[in-house]
Amino acid sequence: MANKVKDAWKQGKAVVNGWLAIPNAFSAEMYSQCGWDSVTVDMQHGVQDYLSCVACFQGMQPHGVTPMVRVPWLEPGIIGKVLDAGAYGIICPMINTAEQAAALVQYAKYPPVGTRSNGPIRAGVYGGSGSYQKTANDEILIIPMIETKQAVENLESILDVPGIDGIYVGPSDLSFSYGLEPKLDVEDPFILGIYEKLLTETGKRGISCGIHNGSPEYANRMIKMGFKLATVLNDVGLMMNAAKAAVKIAKG
Repeated sequence: MANKVKDAWKQGKAVVNGWLAIPNAFSAEMYSQCGWDSVTVDMQHGVQDYLSCVACFQGMQPHGVTPMVRVPWLEPGIIGKVLDAGAYGIICPMINTAEQAAALVQYAKYPPVGTRSNGPIRAGVYGGSGSYQKTANDEILIIPMIETKQAVENLESILDVPGIDGIYVGPSDLSFSYGLEPKLDVEDPFILGIYEKLLTETGKRGISCGIHNGSPEYANRMIKMGFKLATVLNDVGLMMNAAKAAVKIAKG
């Protein structure tokens, strides 16, 4: 079960990531054919639950995108369940300390490295006859979100936790925690300076840096800046942008 995102990162390449807020297999099926390298089911701020996550994975699977999940929080039950469903990457919000980062690694990896319970009901099929457990610890991406002042202050200790493959910037919460307007495509020099710090520190350790973006133009700019995973809005945002533009043109 090779992880295409992990392989791209090993080659120094960036990936473009889709984001699913809509809890529907059909929209996931259509969306995953649009050229994304990976597609992430958003169980935190999307309207996804566990069954819809599984359905979205079923829609994605024939199209070769790497399935990932943003879990709602740092909680072992849901992390284990989405991995059993077939997630190849876990993006976890609000990781603010090395202790929380270490807990995330524990919950996402099998013994002896971690404490994930064995029962890959859907994911096990990908590994073939019993080989999933042999490769899961190496193939699954563990990606804490860095999105608070506290996380930035603890950045180096978080990045030094064994098992962290990447970090993911939540620009809105990051701006919010510094008393700034919560927004995606940040132009504030202070926040952009934090991005530079994140890229420097991850680069030193061979860890990849991802970010959520509000537009494809800004996503491209972030890739050029050195980010290795760039998400563009989500399915809802892109659909609404396209619909508003269509209505405006139709109305003249």
